[in-house]
Amino acid sequence: MIDETGTELFHRSMPFAARLGIEALEHGPALVRSRLAWDESLCTLGGVLHGGVLMSLADATAAVCAFLNLPEGAHGTTTVESKSNFLRGIRSGYAIATSTPLHSGRRFVVVETEIHDDAETLVAKVTQTQAVL
Repeated sequence: MIDETGTELFHRSMPFAARLGIEALEHGPALVRSRLAWDESLCTLGGVLHGGVLMSLADATAAVCAFLNLPEGAHGTTTVESKSNFLRGIRSGYAIATSTPLHSGRRFVVVETEIHDDAETLVAKVTQTQAVL
């Protein structure tokens, strides 16, 4: 089920997320879930979702997670480091990202994101550091 409030947060704070069609499924400080539909225009020649699209999904989902874990007085985040491991491709359906905070500090928020396909197979794992603004 689509989380309309979360989707609006994604699209308002990151217009590129709206352009990609990212939809929030769940959002809260402990967990943020989103999805992106496979589309031929987002693929490599082999019909696989482009790694940059998966990175964008992970980055947007982690950014919302970091934002929801900001310390008092902070007003935003920015990605300062991102490490990705791609394990397999997605050729149809949805890429579903789940982000959880690993560390919420005064200067940095570290978030881990897993991306799965419709069969719940792990497709990618991303660890990000977001600077607190």
